[in-house]
Amino acid sequence: MSPRDRLRIAVQKSGRLSDSSQDLLARCGLKFRRSRDKLFCFGESLPVDLLLVRDDDVPGMIADGVCDLGIVGRNVLAEQVLGAGGEAGYRELRSLGFGQCRLALAMPQEIDYTGPAQLAGQRIATTYPHLLSDWLRRSGITAKVVTLSGSVEIAPRLGTADVICDLVSSGATLAANQLKEVATVLESEAVLAGSLNLPGDERGDLVEMLLRRIDGVIQVRVSKLIMLHAPRSALGAIANILPGGQQPIVMPIEGQDGEVAFQAVCNGAITWQHLEDMKRAGARQLLVLPVEQMLA
Repeated sequence: MSPRDRLRIAVQKSGRLSDSSQDLLARCGLKFRRSRDKLFCFGESLPVDLLLVRDDDVPGMIADGVCDLGIVGRNVLAEQVLGAGGEAGYRELRSLGFGQCRLALAMPQEIDYTGPAQLAGQRIATTYPHLLSDWLRRSGITAKVVTLSGSVEIAPRLGTADVICDLVSSGATLAANQLKEVATVLESEAVLAGSLNLPGDERGDLVEMLLRRIDGVIQVRVSKLIMLHAPRSALGAIANILPGGQQPIVMPIEGQDGEVAFQAVCNGAITWQHLEDMKRAGARQLLVLPVEQMLA
């Protein structure tokens, strides 16, 4: 394959990860111009292009060198890694904090579940045979894996399986099919996947820059800037109330001996209870602000 000087990222064309993936890249400062067929987006702000594809195709495109990075569900990535016998040419680089779901085992609601050993000898239908087989092996369970391409949840009613192993978000689909969740095989979310080794040219620098920006975007989702005034003697008690974060900045207030201005970036939600507790500890003029961008 001929060398490229532009980084390529593959994302889901449509589906539950599509909009959030493109929003993440936009927050990283990437702007794209979409092609007429809506399958290719040319990067205008940086030499980074976007390929809009089926999520199942993302890992293979990374392995084949068609793209350098991809955003895909951990369930898809892990299934294909196991299917390649652990010799896949790609790996998870970052978890991205959206698209959360789980690969779970479910059985008819009328059956009492007593533990994993109950699954021995059962027929389990799934579209993730490698992940399920790996979980069964690690759990010491021998069962028959029935591989289906879709409509897994109706397999028990059709008599083709006793149990299913499928993706679960809210659980509404299971309830609609009179099934109940009994065990979790894999916790999943959107992840950034890449080749085992970074490109040795300018694309490698772009990957490292993008990883820094993604880390910053993810960090600000849960970060808040808090500013307040307080007696210097109360700083220890106030700092102990705050969620963890960066070292606070403390500055004296002109003309007010013993009084300081305090500000800190906190990695976590700041609740009304936090504010009340800090006020009781001596803080005043408390102000909580969102963090728009952050680069460590």
